[in-house]
Amino acid sequence: MLTFLPSPARGAIAASMLGLNTLFWCCLIFVLALVKLVVPAQPVRVAIDRALNGIATRWVAGNSAWMRLTQRTTWSVQGLDELQYRAWYMVNCNHQSWVDIIVLQHLLNRRIPMLKFFLKRQLIYVPVIGLAWWALDFPFMRRHSDAYLKSHPEKRFEDLEATRRACEKFALIPTSVMNFPEGTRFRPAKHSAQKSSYRHLLKPKAGALALALAVLGDKFDSMLDVTIVYPDGAPTFWQFLCGNVPRIVVHARRIPIPRELRLGDYAGDPGFRKTFQRWLQDIWREKDEEIDAIEAQSA
Repeated sequence: MLTFLPSPARGAIAASMLGLNTLFWCCLIFVLALVKLVVPAQPVRVAIDRALNGIATRWVAGNSAWMRLTQRTTWSVQGLDELQYRAWYMVNCNHQSWVDIIVLQHLLNRRIPMLKFFLKRQLIYVPVIGLAWWALDFPFMRRHSDAYLKSHPEKRFEDLEATRRACEKFALIPTSVMNFPEGTRFRPAKHSAQKSSYRHLLKPKAGALALALAVLGDKFDSMLDVTIVYPDGAPTFWQFLCGNVPRIVVHARRIPIPRELRLGDYAGDPGFRKTFQRWLQDIWREKDEEIDAIEAQSA
């Protein structure tokens, strides 16, 4: 354990180990991705995808190793028992920091299949890791602003089409589809600008979740809803690397997905769209109350 070192030294060591771990496994990912491009036959694709997911799982395990070496965070985790590695999962979570991704990967690795996140299109240009996300079939979304969509309504369902294409690939082997319905990290200014009715959350966006269920709904019998709370404040990624995150609380629960919500046309049916949004909003209200309770207990 290196927790006796000053936090900047721990941060430098953790960042170096993260970088080396990423470069090593990404080299293997790029080789296999090239094979998948050259030989696009479905049996080859399925075999390569399984190998790619196995490599990504080992990358996450490597990250967990340097976390245990450099950090002294107290973890409080509930609801992750009885998960199955060879099943499909729809994972839903609130979003406050880049650290959320590391937290989810650390806790869910080898409990469920490799998490596949919905990512902003700009992240494909992140050196090394952006290309790795592309090779692993992470769906990239453009996230057009409301103002842009008003002047270009034809772009409104562009992200949904990208989601559909990605989810069709996920149907081939067990996959965990990871969604942050808020679409961006929680910030007080964003919360105020939205006039969000939730105390701790931004308004949820239902489109990607609805289309993922429409394409893969027969694979999911429930949704794994995860709530992350940092009782001492949401950390930056550098604070996390330095080991300056005293406590992390993670609660998960399985929520049944009504069958009728897996069959509707979110893009073309306004009635279904409102029903689906109300379902997600109810989940969000319960999550907001849960965060209240966790913060009160952790105070």
